[in-house]
Amino acid sequence: MIDPRPLLPAYDTMTFRRCGRSGVVLPAISLGLWHNFGGVDTFENARAMVRRAFELGITHFDLANNYGPPPGSAEETFGRILRRDLAGYRDELIISTKAGYRMWPGPYGDGGSRKYLLASLDQSLRRMGLDYVDIFYHHRPDPDTPLEETMRALDQAVRQGKALYVGLSNYGPEQTREAVRILRALGTPCLIHQPKYSMFDRWIEDGLLDVLDEVGMGCIVFSPLAQGLLTTKYLQGIPEESRAAKPHGFLTREEVTPGRVRCVQRLNELARARGQTLAQMALAWVLRHPGVTSALVGASRVEQIEDNVAALNNLAFTEAELQTIDRLLAEAG
Repeated sequence: MIDPRPLLPAYDTMTFRRCGRSGVVLPAISLGLWHNFGGVDTFENARAMVRRAFELGITHFDLANNYGPPPGSAEETFGRILRRDLAGYRDELIISTKAGYRMWPGPYGDGGSRKYLLASLDQSLRRMGLDYVDIFYHHRPDPDTPLEETMRALDQAVRQGKALYVGLSNYGPEQTREAVRILRALGTPCLIHQPKYSMFDRWIEDGLLDVLDEVGMGCIVFSPLAQGLLTTKYLQGIPEESRAAKPHGFLTREEVTPGRVRCVQRLNELARARGQTLAQMALAWVLRHPGVTSALVGASRVEQIEDNVAALNNLAFTEAELQTIDRLLAEAG
């Protein structure tokens, strides 16, 4: 049962970080609604997770037009929670959404065209019951649309008052640099980049973080727990009800190799020696980098959010610990 008392966010205990060279700060842990907030999921569980996240000082909630399933239903769920619980806290929240992947049938429901992006944002605002979002992202580069057209659409969203800031997701270093150049020329600076980053996926260290520092953008990383692989769930292989066991999803059986299972077991030993869970250490590891503003976590239970936020109690690594982690990751292949 949901506690009817007013929510009291723990701002004093949450860690907030400056988002690039902007005036915005973000909580070091943010909540993503990619999974477990759709129409197929239990509403009261989703509501309890959002409420608890806010109580813990998580002020940033990240969505996309196609989150669900079905697509759009995560925004509808979040809109219901906003109306019931967070309507009076709107000015204390950073709410983001995205467009870029397929959302509706036909040629205008995917990609990076002005028509798709602006129509999608209007739909997202209606689903959430909002006048504006704080951040509107282009979700991925579109090779079939001129980059200038896509950036002009983001600029227009800000000028219309439907987004306060704009961001990019899944863009490479040079794509990011060029997008930032176009946006600056239009008068709408790019606030933030949302790339995938974890111990098992370190691609942003090969140039992207340098570009973000150069242009003054923030960075919020998704899948910092590698879709659950960097938790204790896979210490003995693949559980029946896990994401990797399902025929759909973004973690496959092929990714849970014997080498990675051994690596995760050793990483878990190191985390225990640090007084942390494996998930907490994995979050601390991505947040160790000064260029990372926030780690975007998902959850299926309130307890997972509480565990993730507790990672902030120990973000420091010794040089020996970092070297051990690098060695274990290299051995895992």
